[in-house]
Amino acid sequence: MKGRERIMPSYFALWICFVLLLSGCENTDVMTALDAGRDAVKAITLSDQGVSDIAAKSAQLADKQHVVAPPDNKYAKRLNGLVAQQFQDGNLKFNYAVYISPEVNAFAMADGTIRVYSGLMDMLNDGELRFVIGHEMGHVVKNHIRKKIQLAYAASAVRKGAASQNSAAGEVARSAVGGLAETLMNAQFSQLEEKEADDYGLVFLKREKYSTPDAVSALRKIATLSKGHSFLSSHPDPEKRADRLQAQLEGRALSIEDSQQSLISKLKALLERNFPSIYRLLPIG
Repeated sequence: MKGRERIMPSYFALWICFVLLLSGCENTDVMTALDAGRDAVKAITLSDQGVSDIAAKSAQLADKQHVVAPPDNKYAKRLNGLVAQQFQDGNLKFNYAVYISPEVNAFAMADGTIRVYSGLMDMLNDGELRFVIGHEMGHVVKNHIRKKIQLAYAASAVRKGAASQNSAAGEVARSAVGGLAETLMNAQFSQLEEKEADDYGLVFLKREKYSTPDAVSALRKIATLSKGHSFLSSHPDPEKRADRLQAQLEGRALSIEDSQQSLISKLKALLERNFPSIYRLLPIG
């Protein structure tokens, strides 16, 4: 509790400084400046419950903007046949639905919401679709989407900061405020994040005793999309991702997590062998 008492004032001070910096200028919209300050603090202090609430609301908005396959629809039946109780990770529960759209895409929200477009389902067989679902689960489990929410709040703080100034630039910024659901749906992950999600999808297939080559074939099929396709423009090269997973299956490469563990083990061995006195002082034994 004392730790929280020490930390929270610093966040409050950050917010006040942010607002004062903006409101010190002439022609400033103080209320918008206050909103900018709040978003700046949210980007830093966002709790797990806050992340879940934002994700749930964003998912609800996204569902309203798309045609969701009803339970008796062939796509919904197929997906429901694939995503039984085993499609969970510990206490983290996932919920699934299909968007009736020719678009080849899928996305996840931080609360465990996963949405698959019927266009993607038309392209992939059941095993390949399981990998894609596992990949999306990986983005949730690895907290990639939480980071995107924090970045969205930080970007919102900057936009609202500009919008608080009564200028042409401010008017443009005001019109850009919002759209968090769309931002999360179309979030572009880093190459490292995509690799981590691919690794999770592959481990998921192994854990549930599904065919692991489906991970490779799914990515190779996606790689056949025409150049300039929105999926290819927002994701790393699927062919290279497929080659990487194939190398793992053949024992020629390690996953990101295994590589990190290997590096840590080597570092610990080096310290223990060459600097035993320092090694004993470090909390890595």
